[in-house]
Amino acid sequence: MSLLTIVLSLLALGSAILTITAKFSETKKQEYIFKPLTMIWIILIAILADDPVSTTYQVLILLGLLASIVGDVMLIDPRRFVYGLVSFLIAHIFYIIAFTAEGDASAPIWYIIPFALYGVAILRWLWPDLGEMKVPVMIYVLAIMIMAWQAANRWIEVRETGPLCAMIGAYLFVFSDSVLAVEHFRETWRTARILVLGSYFAAQWLIALSI
Repeated sequence: MSLLTIVLSLLALGSAILTITAKFSETKKQEYIFKPLTMIWIILIAILADDPVSTTYQVLILLGLLASIVGDVMLIDPRRFVYGLVSFLIAHIFYIIAFTAEGDASAPIWYIIPFALYGVAILRWLWPDLGEMKVPVMIYVLAIMIMAWQAANRWIEVRETGPLCAMIGAYLFVFSDSVLAVEHFRETWRTARILVLGSYFAAQWLIALSI
């Protein structure tokens, strides 16, 4: 890891802590500043990556990160939850294409089973509380499960540090979104804010590093 990457990572960490602090104190103005700023530092890590896997992979990951910034801003206001959902759905589509394009399709198809089971389990748990959001959430869960599956497949196929970062990042993304979904649709609790944002920023940081 280069010195520049370390500096940008520390800046992202500082912004992430200020974002979580703003979330706890319900200071919207601070959150609107530091939540996207955290992602900007992470995007710079992706842009300035030394010796990227490929230009295609780098561009696709960057597009996913940019779509995520839009989702971040949308989710600050709960009334715009659907717009946030769509933004992150687009981000996951870019990540899916990136992970698939850099894989060699040698991982067994049955590796999808754990992801399918988890997706069904989380949907079954949330289903009674989803209301008119049933179809959008189902589509989103399908997308993020495919994203995590493809990230895992790529690591199985390549077994290198970059794909490992992407896989761990994808798993953290699933965890973050699972907690967010439970908090949004079922019940909220104070520490959920740390779990959601902490795992989310770590996920995006690792995905950026995978370049």
